[in-house]
Amino acid sequence: MKTSDFDYNLPEELIAQTPVEPRDHSRLLVYDRADHSIQHLHFYDLPRFLNAGDVMVINDTRVIPARLLGEKEETHVPVEILLLKRLEKDLWEALVRPGNKIRPGHVLSFGPELRAEVLDKTESGGRILRLIHEGNIYEVLDRVGRMPLPPYIKKQDNDPKRYQTVYAKDPGSAAAPTAGLHFTPELLERIGEKGI
Repeated sequence: MKTSDFDYNLPEELIAQTPVEPRDHSRLLVYDRADHSIQHLHFYDLPRFLNAGDVMVINDTRVIPARLLGEKEETHVPVEILLLKRLEKDLWEALVRPGNKIRPGHVLSFGPELRAEVLDKTESGGRILRLIHEGNIYEVLDRVGRMPLPPYIKKQDNDPKRYQTVYAKDPGSAAAPTAGLHFTPELLERIGEKGI
């Protein structure tokens, strides 16, 4: 099997650039394994396919604006980082671009509120960074960072709440949880009422 076996054409005009409103009105394709039929429904139809006693696991991590655009302080070369994981208080694992130009010892600037010292490389090609800032890092990121949207989303939405689930609580996720974006409080209530 080759990875090219999975290539297919998806016209750009068919890629949604913003989440549908209301959230649960997105499309839902249902495949019935018993008779091989396909139904085209809406996400609000989901409870029809769940039964009392089923377990639904949700990730209540809130997406942080983990995409940072800045520059190397010494050379002013543009840089982009994506914070992946908080390791300790101000130590983070991150993806960096351009990777070959960002080395341990370099200092990156993301404006007057945030700087990052590159400490080490990771085995996967990322970097360990020490963030330099005043105050709560999540509040700084809310002001300085951008939402880490999938690469096929070209339109930058000004409302970061559109890329949070309705049940998001604790900050920490570095990617928009696209599957969870379709739930509404009302849909979750309907699911709960079924004993799920």
